[in-house]
Parts: sequence; C-alpha cells; structure tokens
Amino acid sequence: MVDISVTNLTKFFVIGENLLEGLTFEIQEGECVAILGRNGCGKTTLFNILTGQMDYDDGEVYVNPNKRLGLISQIPKFPMGFTVEDVLRSAYSGILKAKRKMEELEQAMLCGATEEQLRQYDDLCNRFQSGGGYEMDVEVDKICNGLGITSEQRTQDFSSLSGGEKTRVNLGRLLLEKTDILLLDEPTNHLDLRSVEWLESYINSFKGTVLAISHDRYFIDRIADRVIEITDGHAEFYSGNYSFYMDEKQARFDLQMKQYEQEQAKLKQLGYTVERMKGWGINNRTLYRRAMSIQHRMERIKKTEKPKTEKTMKATFGEKDFSGNVVFKLKNMAKSFGERTLFSDVNLTVEGGERIALLGDNGTGKSTFIKCLLGDEDCQGKIQFGPTVKWGYLPQIIHFDHPERSLYDTMLYEKNCTPQTARDRLGAFLFQGEDVFKTVGTLSGGEQSRLRLCMLMDEKINLLILDEPTNHLDIASREWIEAAIEEFEGVLLFVSHDRYFIDKFAERIWLLEDGTIRDFACGYAKYRSIIEHEQAAKPQAVAAPKPKKEKPKGGTKEQEKLIRRLEREIEKQEQLIAQLDEKIEAAAADYQELTRLLAEKEQAEDTLMEMMEAWEQAQVDT
Repeated sequence: MVDISVTNLTKFFVIGENLLEGLTFEIQEGECVAILGRNGCGKTTLFNILTGQMDYDDGEVYVNPNKRLGLISQIPKFPMGFTVEDVLRSAYSGILKAKRKMEELEQAMLCGATEEQLRQYDDLCNRFQSGGGYEMDVEVDKICNGLGITSEQRTQDFSSLSGGEKTRVNLGRLLLEKTDILLLDEPTNHLDLRSVEWLESYINSFKGTVLAISHDRYFIDRIADRVIEITDGHAEFYSGNYSFYMDEKQARFDLQMKQYEQEQAKLKQLGYTVERMKGWGINNRTLYRRAMSIQHRMERIKKTEKPKTEKTMKATFGEKDFSGNVVFKLKNMAKSFGERTLFSDVNLTVEGGERIALLGDNGTGKSTFIKCLLGDEDCQGKIQFGPTVKWGYLPQIIHFDHPERSLYDTMLYEKNCTPQTARDRLGAFLFQGEDVFKTVGTLSGGEQSRLRLCMLMDEKINLLILDEPTNHLDIASREWIEAAIEEFEGVLLFVSHDRYFIDKFAERIWLLEDGTIRDFACGYAKYRSIIEHEQAAKPQAVAAPKPKKEKPKGGTKEQEKLIRRLEREIEKQEQLIAQLDEKIEAAAADYQELTRLLAEKEQAEDTLMEMMEAWEQAQVDT
C-alpha cells in the first residue's frame, strides 16, 4: 500500500527558477526512507507541502488519508504556563478528556447511578483502555528516559526551554501520539549520542512509515531502507542505506562519465570523417551525400550529459610549527556552579599530533570544559600550555561582533587583508559573486560556520578546538571540513555527536560523565566495545520470568521490510532482463554487441536467481 505519492511536483519561489521540478516518488507502507540533498535544495519545502502547510504550483501529492501524519520540525504553540509534562501529555488529549468525564460521572453516581450513566461510563472506560490510558504513565516515562528529558525538566515551563530542548520535547510528544507516518526533519541535531541511539532503536521497531531528512550519515546507515536524493529539483533513487548510496552514486558517476567520454570520442571521430569527406566531395556528389548522412546521424545520436562534479571548497588550515612534546597539561582541574559539580580532579596531558574527542550527554559540561581550557570561564586547578602553542577555536554557537557588516567587509576589518585577498579567501569557501555582499546576520547557521572557518583557517595554529563543527552543515560541507582536518597535522580536540566524524578522527576519547573525565586511549569503535562490555557486566535486577510470547505470523518488522525490498528488487531485475531481451533482438546482426548483451543477460539472470533464493530464505525465517 502506498502511504505517500508525489507526481511531477513543481514548486518555485522566483518565477523561472524552480526549487522542485517534476519531482516524482512513492513511499510504501512501513518503509523508512532518507531524503538527502544539499542545504537549500527543497527538502524542508517538500515536507511543508506534504503536511499541507505550503501550497505547490503543479503536480499531484497524495498522503494516505487514513493515516495520522506528524512532522518533527513543527513546534506547536502551547498556552502560557504549559509545562513540559503538559506538552508531553497533550499527546493523550482524547483519552484525558475521557478520563475527566469518567471522574465527573463517578462523582455523579455516588448517590445512585442511572442506566444511562452506567452505559456512558462503560463506553468511556472502553475508550480510555483502548487508547492506552492505563499505559500512559509508563509510556511517558519510557520516552523521557530515552530522550534524556529529566524529571526536573518535566516541571519547567515549555516556553523557557531553548530551541533544541523544545525540539526534543516535541519529538517525545509526537512519538507518544502513535503517529502512523513520521516526517523527521534533522531529528538528531539537538540530541546527544545516547538519545540518538535510542531514537534509532525506536525507529527500527516502529511499525509505521518514516521519511527522514538528515545529514547524520551514521544515523541514515542505521535506519534507512532506501535513499532519495533531491538534485536540481529531481529525485534520484538508491535502494539501500547511506553506505550503499555512496558506493552506488560513485558507480553511476563513473559509468556516466565513461559513456560520455566514449560518445565524445566517437562524435569527434565522426566529425573528423565528415570534414574529410566534405572536402573530398567537392567534386564528388556521392561522397558529399555520405558526409551529410553521417552528420545527420551524429545529430540524432542521444547524447549522454556530462556528469556534474560537486563544487568543492579548497582551503587548508594554516599551521604553526610546534616545538616540544607537551601541548597542554591539566592538573586537578574542577568546575562547579553552586552545588552542582560539572567535573573535578581532572588530570590530563596532551602531546603533539593527538586527536581527541570529548564525549558526554547534553548538559554534562563539555562546552564549559572547552571554555575553561581557553580561559573564557574561571575554574579551579592548573592549566599549562606549551610555550609555542597557538590555538584556533570554532564554538558551537557562532557569534559575530558586527552582524550588520557584509562578508566582504568582515574579512577586510577582522583579518586586515587586501580586497583581492578577501575575495579569494571567500571564494575558496564558495562565497562567490554577489554572495560576498550579504550581511553576516542574514546567513544561515551553516553559512555562519563556514564563514568562521574561513577566518579561522587563515591563522597559523597548531591546536585546533572544535565544538560541534558539523552542526547545521549538509553532507557535502561535512566532507569538505573532514578533508581539511585530514591535512591538519597539529593537535585536534573536538566535541561532537556526529558518530561518523568521531569514528573518522578520534584516536583518543575523553568521556565526561558523573563529574569525572575518563580517558580512553583508543578510537571510537574500541571505545564503544569497552562501554558495551561494561554495561553488559553490570548486575541486572532480577525480574520475574515473563511468559514467552508466541511469535506473530507476520514475522518481525525488519524481516517484513527485507521481504518487501527483495520483491521490489526482483521486479526491477525482471524488467532489466526483459529490456536486455529487446536489445538482443535488435542487435541480431551485430556479433560483438550481441555477445556483450548475452553475457550481460547471463549475469543478470544469475543475480535474479540469488535474489529469489534470498527471498525464499526470508520467507522461511518469518
């Protein structure tokens, strides 16, 4: 069953410039699909159209009317005085209303109940039970524990929360509503690692349909059945997770480039032949007609478009020579706010060339630790830097002293460089043309991060400190930052919840937890293994054995997803073989082409057999 269908969707904000142009795709019931694309390509606009918040200019949009649809980025307004608890329980507004009516009837029936009152009370009890009223408290606690919403936070006014905290609470509310179709717009942006892992587990066990916009590559790998990439207003389809998408995208690029180059070489050769025959055909009408025939054939050849290469930013961090072994030492470092201790008794030494990830849940004090290290916050203990250390810092929240200035003026004033140097450096970070005259205050979060990095990379540093460097950046921008960091040979200390980024760079991990910093001299994969081993070794509370539930006939959700995916792939493979049969029939007179097509068909049939065997095994496993 189709839950979402988009056909030839067109949306423009400027006449003649379509943001979405002929966008077409389908989402089947129970699928989990990731939507990828550069910032500004129309992903959020698509979600606003699906939820009815925004109109479109052409095409057809279908959302299953029998399903409840929820959008995670939409934060509703609540009455003043609404606490976080009130917002979460608004997901149960219907059954809470039934509960209030039940309580009113209970009071009315104290002195005797009529038959009509008993009938109403029975109806309300059934509605309360079927709506999950008796499990409501357990469900709210489970969601709050998973998303890290503390009991103290649950009593706070919703209006007093930060944007990220509101997003997290609204995510919890939406999950409690038992929505059938989830639209997730950057759901991991404001979540710590523990909460992201919990969300992944929730989505993988969710029986509904999920459509997720995300730049978190690790997250996409864990939850996506397939990927839809929006490029130039159109949709490109990939039948797998992020890793599959990356391999397949490169393979498609290589194939298209090879076809393009072969066609260009053939056209060049034909063009040379035409020119020679035209020259020879001045006095020979037969040769001239043959030359014109070849030229017409060249015009009819369906030409492969040259694949576009992504624009890349070309810049590296400036580096200052470092002499000595120790970059900095921390001795008995501690920081408290009133009675609350963020960390204490921190004794760490960092040497040249190390790459360190500072991890921990939200609110544990990671950013405060960085500020203490750089002298922006007072703390106890001793911090000693090496004599030749010069650091560069990219904060989590970007601030510019003069947001009214243009990018161009900001570079001139703050970096004290020539006009041409300012344009060159901004151009290296893809701020080109009229973009350099935008005011800094109008930039998006990702663009502000890019501008701050542009200014930071100009400095000669040997200690690079980054606080959530990939926030607000699309995948292409994240990959560019990673490429720049790979070239940096100094010390790297960073705070991040981007597991892909952590796994790529961390060679040492500091875990800020329970007021202390644990030092792991290893990368992210081994660190995760150690943590999981420690959790498994913890004594578990002995619970009464539960009766074993009979496995449902439909199999697990993952198994059902696998079967549906295999069926789609088998159908595509059968279509491919049918197309090859047509090509073989058309190439009957071309021995070389016929040989190639027969070999291709044999390989396609072998692949189909493997798919069929996998499908049969999946049916058995259910």
